[in-house]
Formats: sequence, C-alpha cells, structure tokens
Amino acid sequence: MQYKPKSEFMDVMIQRGFLADCTDYQALDDAFSSGVVPGYIGFDATAESLHVGSLIQIMMLRWLQKTGNKPIVLMGGGTTKVGDPSFRADERPLLGPEQIERNIQGIKQVFASYISFGEGSTDALLLNNAEWLDNLNYLDFLRDIGRHFSVNRMLAFESVKSRLDREQSLSFLEFNYMILQAYDFLELNRRYGCVLQMGGSDQWGNIVNGIDLTRRVLDHEIFGLTSPLLTTSDGKKMGKSQDGAVWLNASMKSPYEFWQFWRNTTDSDTGRFLKLYTELPLDECERLGALGGAEINEAKVTLANEVTAMLHGVDAAIAAEATAREVFERGGLGDDLPSVDLTKDEITEGISIVQLFVRAGLVSSGKEAKRLIADKGARVNDELVEDSSQTLTNTDIDQPLKLSAGKKRHAVVRVIG
Repeated sequence: MQYKPKSEFMDVMIQRGFLADCTDYQALDDAFSSGVVPGYIGFDATAESLHVGSLIQIMMLRWLQKTGNKPIVLMGGGTTKVGDPSFRADERPLLGPEQIERNIQGIKQVFASYISFGEGSTDALLLNNAEWLDNLNYLDFLRDIGRHFSVNRMLAFESVKSRLDREQSLSFLEFNYMILQAYDFLELNRRYGCVLQMGGSDQWGNIVNGIDLTRRVLDHEIFGLTSPLLTTSDGKKMGKSQDGAVWLNASMKSPYEFWQFWRNTTDSDTGRFLKLYTELPLDECERLGALGGAEINEAKVTLANEVTAMLHGVDAAIAAEATAREVFERGGLGDDLPSVDLTKDEITEGISIVQLFVRAGLVSSGKEAKRLIADKGARVNDELVEDSSQTLTNTDIDQPLKLSAGKKRHAVVRVIG
C-alpha cells in the first residue's frame, strides 16, 4: 500500500492491517478529512452470538468512532431470512422469525463493550434492516430496484461464480441476497446519510452492488472498504478453535476460555493480532511481536489480557490470567476454569470417564473422548487416563477433579447436593 492517507481513520486501517481494498482511497480519505463520516457493517443473525471471526469488523467500527466518526451497526433481521450465499458450498438453514429475534438479542450484547450508542453526532446507531425489508412490495421492488441489476454482472461476481463453477446449486432465494444488501446501503444513505460500508473481503461484490445502486437511484457518492479474510499462520479460519467456534458472548464461551484462545496464539501471529485486536501503540505491538523464545509467551499473555479486558472487562482478564498461571505453572485448580456440576444421585452407580469428558465440554462426543484417551491426551488430576471404560463414583469425586484434554484445555468437575 503506497497511498499515504491524510485522515486518522484511513491511517489506522492501513498501519494496523485492517485494509484489504477500497473503492476510492483518495475520495474516501478526503471525506474523512472533511467531517464526520457515517459508516456501517451488517451482521446477519445466524446464531445467538457472533464469534471471533467477526471481531475484526467490530474493531473497525470501534476505530471509526475513536477517530471522530459515526458507526452504524446493522442487524440483518430481514436478510437473515434469505441467507448470504457468499463463498458457501450449500444453502444456509432457514430460520424462523422467533429464532432470528433471539439471535439478534444475543448479538446486541457484545457491541456495548466496543462502541458507545446515543444521540450525538459520533454516537453509534443500532438498526435492523427488517425495518425496511419486511414490508417491501414485491412488484414495486422489482420495478424500482431490480431493473438496476444485470444478471450477467451478478453471475460474474466471484462469490457466485465459484459456487456455479463447482456445479453446486444456488437457489433463486439466495441469488436475491446481494440485491437486498445493496438496497440496505441505499436505505442507510437515504435515511441516515451513511456513505461507507465496510466488511470482509468476501463482501466486496455485495458492497460494490450497493454503491452502484445508490449512485443510480440517488446520484450520491458513497464508498466501500474491506478487511482481509483472516486465517491463522497454520491456515485455520479465524474464529475456530480445537473445540469449536470462539463465541463472543460469555454465556457461550467463558471469559477464561476466550482468554485461553488468545494465549494459545502461534508465535508468528502474535504481532499481527496485537495490531488488529488491541489498541496498544504500533511500536509496542511490533516490539512484542518480535520477541523470541520464552519471552513471546508474555507477549501472548498481553494479547490475551488486552482482548479479554475489552470484551469482558479488566477483572475478567485478571481472573483468567490468574487461573491460567495456577493451572499451568503450579498444576492447581484455577477459580476461573470451566466447570461441570454433578449431583450425588447422578453418580451413585458411577459415571464413565468418557461421559465425564463430554459433560465437561472438552470433547463433543463419546467417540472423540475415546480417541483422546487412545492418543494419550486425557488426564484426570494430571494423571494419564489409560482405560476408556473406567467408571467414577462418589468416592472417586469426593473432591473437585481437574480434567485435561491435551496440555491447554482443562475443566473442573464438582459434586454438589
């Protein structure tokens, strides 16, 4: 990137690694230099929480506000009913309105940790595109909006082309998604003066469609900016861990487990993630990321503390670090470890070690638990489990047990009642 921006926001995007592409660098930079820029990112309500894969977009909204601009969080109450087909091999499961609303309520919880909402010029807005999509008249929409879209051009977008090239079905319902997202940008510009849409680079085609539609209908200049699709240095998609998605809601992934995900960052990703997911000065991110040997582990602790404190609060980060040090350095039971409570009645006749690992959330199935044991990866109170048919009773669990799956994932089992 040779372009040298004038505005603070564009400088942050470039220097910290957020920027993959932009529709017009110079004109957008001029807009940021001239006043408050309202910009939005859309989040479809496909689950009750966003996961770490969405955190780069949330940080972009945070930086938008920190640099004196207005973030708009758009909940996809309408578009979730269709489902984004971008780069997917199959159609998303269709969700009913009640589930979509539950998901929206769950997702909303996260944003207050990152941006401030209110009525001021740079206060964030939280909107739902169901407000304008749910009551569209189909014939009017086809006539007024659909006529601006070329099917030939839509078929040429990589997100659609890759699906068709693999001879995988693309339903007419899904094909409409890009039109609806484009219409979102038009409505946000018309209603709220929004001039910027941001998103991952897989949204480039959808963003460009919105810009083109708004220019055709309203003759307004608006912009698109995308972030890279992040993978870790070992090629894994960002947002996934060994035991599933890394959710942002504490009810779905505890602060300790969230902290541990970041602590387990690979050495080569540490500096990059410090720039993207924390607000530490760039020179400090580079210094920490360049550490080697055992010192890089303290850089990872800094990363975990900073990211966890931003989402869950400083106290949660401190507690998570204390638990990790207790578990890993002293071999003890940390207060913040994920736990499972069993009643005495449940284990009067015994509970299998396999079921115990499943109940603790360290494995997703009995088959996976047996494989973990066979691979010498399961431990109880730091002792290797060698027999997958082992059964534990009240006398075996008279005190809390620490279960370990490999070296980095732990849980506590307690008997209550």
